[in-house]
Amino acid sequence: MKKRILLLEDDVTLNETIVDYLENLGYEVATFYDGFDAQDAIYEQSFDLLLLDVNVPDINGFEILKNTRAEGRTTPAIFITSLNSMSDLESGYESGCDDYIRKPFALKELKLRIETILKREFFHSEHEKIEIGEGIYYDAHNDTLFVQDKEVKLNNKDAKLLKLLMQNRGNLVTHEMIYERLWGYDEQVSESALRTYIKNLRKYLGSEKIVSIKKLGYKLIS
Repeated sequence: MKKRILLLEDDVTLNETIVDYLENLGYEVATFYDGFDAQDAIYEQSFDLLLLDVNVPDINGFEILKNTRAEGRTTPAIFITSLNSMSDLESGYESGCDDYIRKPFALKELKLRIETILKREFFHSEHEKIEIGEGIYYDAHNDTLFVQDKEVKLNNKDAKLLKLLMQNRGNLVTHEMIYERLWGYDEQVSESALRTYIKNLRKYLGSEKIVSIKKLGYKLIS
């Protein structure tokens, strides 16, 4: 499945150049020119990486990422900017970015930075094992569920769903986000199958841990 990247860049020429380059590499790119539209998309959709220009209309990249992190979203982010002072660099990392690339830059440099970050799966987590409930842990490094110190064998889609819920813990994961991650382009989406996967996970996590948001999706409670 293609990795999804959000690009916020108000320079039309640079925006189009980056989009063409990344799409030729096999990425799916959602592109935006102003901060508010990009911020709305981050809340409504699922992305594997955020590429954020800092100086853009309406709300700058620093503020977007601060708001995103405050909502508990851990999607990795790279700032693209012409700012070059140490205070700007500090502001970028303090807002929660994972990397920083200064204009002008070579597209291959951007490619290498993206590939390096996407090799990781979990971000902004201090612990390898993340507690879900009493005696229930998720091993973020190995995508493994443990219940009372015993590893739980999950099927492929159950495991993908748990990972998606964990990456967005405390936030709504829409049906559309789930369909995008769990089913390939050549597979038929199944609502009944999704309900089964949710039921399977609830057996291990507890029914109260995965909340159904009517007609919207699901949320894993912190």
